[in-house]
Amino acid sequence: MSDGPVLPLDVTAIMRLLPHRYPFLLVDRVIEFSGESCRAIKNVTINEPFFVGHFPGHPVMPGVLILEAMAQTAAVHACLKLGKQAGEQAFYLVSMDKAWFRKPVVPGDQLVLTTSLLRGRGRIWKFRGEVHVAGQLVSEAEFMATLPSTLSQEASADTESDI
Repeated sequence: MSDGPVLPLDVTAIMRLLPHRYPFLLVDRVIEFSGESCRAIKNVTINEPFFVGHFPGHPVMPGVLILEAMAQTAAVHACLKLGKQAGEQAFYLVSMDKAWFRKPVVPGDQLVLTTSLLRGRGRIWKFRGEVHVAGQLVSEAEFMATLPSTLSQEASADTESDI
């Protein structure tokens, strides 16, 4: 990817990068990518399976799924930065810090997920994520994730240890 990805990336292109599938694929579109940051969209609808029980009569997107959407955006970010696909191999969260939930996310909201690369080398990458709805910050966190071996071999070629 010498000139970078052709944006926006739709859900079909995202599924070529990540192993996640419905109902757990939480990124619908990638709209911006610069190498150091990535911005994606998640459209939240009443048809989401988690709304059946969270909460009946007052549907609210679970905070852990907002964090998961951030993590999936970071996984796409890493794939685009390295110019490779993860295939069927998963990224794994290894830490989640400074997580804040500022406002509930409800059906009809469109999440704008932004990840910023804080450290990207070797197997462990660190990101900062923010989620906005209608221009308002609804959630933020810093987190680290392991790259799958399909990506980490290239990323760790110049480092010995990252932990």
